[in-house]
Amino acid sequence: MQFDRRLLQHFDWVMLLMLLLVSGMALLNLYSSTYSADNGASTIFYKQLTFFLAGMAMILLLMTQEYHRAVKAGYVLYVVILLLLLYTLFFVKSIAGAQRWINLGFFNLQPSEPAKLVLILVLAHTYAATEVPGGYRLRDLIRPIALTTIPFVLILVQPDLGTALICAIIFVSMTLFVRLRWATLGILTGAGLACAFIGWKFLLKEYQRKRIETFLNPEGDPMNHGYQIMQSKIAVGSGEIFGKGFMEGTQGHLHFLPERHTDFAFSVWAEEWGFAGALFFLSCYFFLLVWGINIAMSARDKLGSILAFGCTMLIFWQAVINLFMIMGFLPVVGVPLPLFSYGGSSLLTNMLAIGLLMNVRMRSFPPTTAAP
Repeated sequence: MQFDRRLLQHFDWVMLLMLLLVSGMALLNLYSSTYSADNGASTIFYKQLTFFLAGMAMILLLMTQEYHRAVKAGYVLYVVILLLLLYTLFFVKSIAGAQRWINLGFFNLQPSEPAKLVLILVLAHTYAATEVPGGYRLRDLIRPIALTTIPFVLILVQPDLGTALICAIIFVSMTLFVRLRWATLGILTGAGLACAFIGWKFLLKEYQRKRIETFLNPEGDPMNHGYQIMQSKIAVGSGEIFGKGFMEGTQGHLHFLPERHTDFAFSVWAEEWGFAGALFFLSCYFFLLVWGINIAMSARDKLGSILAFGCTMLIFWQAVINLFMIMGFLPVVGVPLPLFSYGGSSLLTNMLAIGLLMNVRMRSFPPTTAAP
């Protein structure tokens, strides 16, 4: 492992502070949402705390390596992830109608979560290795499209529509970042609309269509598919200005709010801490994302810039979809709030994305002064 004192001079203390703030609020919220008067703090809370500490250790380990090495390892990791996704498809028992988790004994691995970060690594390597004057043409995108389509399909058939969509959105975001020709953009837009129509008619399962229909009219099915959205709105609205207080939220603690520690974790936070607490949290989150864009813009090379942008978009789009989902602006698609919702695979994946951002920042000094 290599170390240079200049890395400490460029260490990203701002990103570390934002990570600790957001994660601290997440753990506080998880403690409240899963607390039991009979048993105290739940095992779920201690598991997430363990995942967080493991994530911090992984970030420190990642700091010792050039981000170029992580990107070069991306294709090996890509093959491993595809094998794990195939394994879940053929050998994992269905849980609640989905085949997503591999039981490793000490925790359940969800391969579709790290698949998003691995996709960023291979796309960053592909785009950084090619120079296309005037913008990318459609034929220049054959390889990136193929790299995205394979995990997208394997995740979609689990079925996990939310995660599959995140993979597609990551591809679109990173592709727009490296610049397309207008003709290419028009063709891809048309193809995307056609795929959406075909997916709605022939690929989506009945419960997935129902979720979208419920999003358009949640009051039409208040006791079934619309229940989650309506209870989430009630929780968010009942927090008013300063909230009901820590561990005093009725929607969460009386179990009206489903998935209160995963998909709807922010609803619990908004109910207990109110508009003021929600605004503080969102301000920290927004600053973290803006800082990620700043890292991408100040990276020392094209690879670092594309990689940092991809990692920032990974967190941004998941956050946007989750927050819009709990407020009823999007259908419920099972996308967690990064760094905030419970889930070991999700937390470790997003913490590694933060680690890559910090890695790019640490090595933002010119290559001529970098450690050999």
